[in-house]
Amino acid sequence: MEALALNYKNHLEQLKLAIQNSDLLTMYLDSETEDIYKQMIEGFEPHLLELYQMVADKSALQLVSLETELLDPAFEGLFLPRILGYAVLRGEIDANYKYKRPQDHFKKILNAISESANFEWIKNRIGQTVQVGFALSSDIWLTNLLENISNKKVKGFLIQQKVEKFRDLNHRISLYNSYKKQFKNQNFNTTEFPSNLPELKVLGSSLINFLKYRAHWKFNNESILPHLDTLISNESFHNDPDFLEVIMLTGMFYDVSAKSQDTISAIFDKLRKGSELFEQKFFQHLLSLYRSEVEITPDADKRMSKIINKSVTDGLSEYYNLMDIVHTKGYVHEDTIAEVSAYYEKHKGLSIENECLRDGIFGYCESFLNNLDAESYHEYFEINKVFVSYINTFYNQKFNQNIKDLSLKYIHKLFDVYVDKRGRDYQDIKKFVTSTFLDLGFKNEKELKEFFNPKK
Repeated sequence: MEALALNYKNHLEQLKLAIQNSDLLTMYLDSETEDIYKQMIEGFEPHLLELYQMVADKSALQLVSLETELLDPAFEGLFLPRILGYAVLRGEIDANYKYKRPQDHFKKILNAISESANFEWIKNRIGQTVQVGFALSSDIWLTNLLENISNKKVKGFLIQQKVEKFRDLNHRISLYNSYKKQFKNQNFNTTEFPSNLPELKVLGSSLINFLKYRAHWKFNNESILPHLDTLISNESFHNDPDFLEVIMLTGMFYDVSAKSQDTISAIFDKLRKGSELFEQKFFQHLLSLYRSEVEITPDADKRMSKIINKSVTDGLSEYYNLMDIVHTKGYVHEDTIAEVSAYYEKHKGLSIENECLRDGIFGYCESFLNNLDAESYHEYFEINKVFVSYINTFYNQKFNQNIKDLSLKYIHKLFDVYVDKRGRDYQDIKKFVTSTFLDLGFKNEKELKEFFNPKK
């Protein structure tokens, strides 16, 4: 956790003064009605949210410090329901949908709400959040929390949020997933960087999820880079299995210093020579990344290829030599297709290397079609020849299905634009789809007929 930067503190102080000097607060203190308090929420929380998003995007390691500042009673409890939700969802959960570690920050925010002079109105906004947090927490943690609440009214409210049915795992899963959807597009992710091996064991998975999230959404990560450099320079981590995924993510997606890149390369060299299982672990992590939300772009592949020491003769060098060809000549080039085919034949069809290769090539296909506008559909007709080449190379049902789904998605996009069934564009598309989808086994004649003439 980082201390809140001075510029953010000054901004926060201005918002605090604006709240305290506002006519709305004066009116509220005179009336203490919910209606006026709601006007304060509408008037000031958008400004607090704007600052919060700025910190989350640019200085994510300062979020807990920012949230702690917001506990000041001078903010009148504004924004506390939102950061309570962030704290609930930030905690790591296990397979049983229980927190892996006690959530002290959640407790701290909840205590501040319990002690707020505006609790009567704040409680109307936190019921479901508290239910989720309590459902994910242990009974011992809950008992200790409630024992320290002296206000009977507050304590009674909190006890009511301990819902019996959420002791059942299925109900708990449903509650958590439903609640999480409400925060789908909100950035509140932060982490702690471990400084020693025991901390890595505890914080490693949280750090990995944080790095994946930041890579997926492509935030400005300048504030995180010094921490990554320090992490990579810590030799006590270098041989730990949990550290492999950290340095893979760092190498592929983060602009760490040249010294850190050299250190990552040296760690790989040592692990490659020291363990016969290393290659398998590396490709397992790579495959997991391919199948996560993180997009392994050509740039990410190039970064990793640069880090991999090609003078070492092993599967990593072989794979990234192939990726260099893919990136240099392009995945559509006939030489590339031939090289991919040769590599694929050399490995067993279900090998993890081939799984990574298939997912990597599909990523290029997906990126192309997702970014192709409807007016350029003739380019789809051409690229489909490349798709067919890879379908014939991989001879893999899952790859075929992915290409089919991708193609159908684009065809539906075309039909949203070309709605005139007698128009030339529509007829060209129909002719192509009818012939190609039939040849590839994507649809049979009956399905194609229904596709173009759906029943109403």
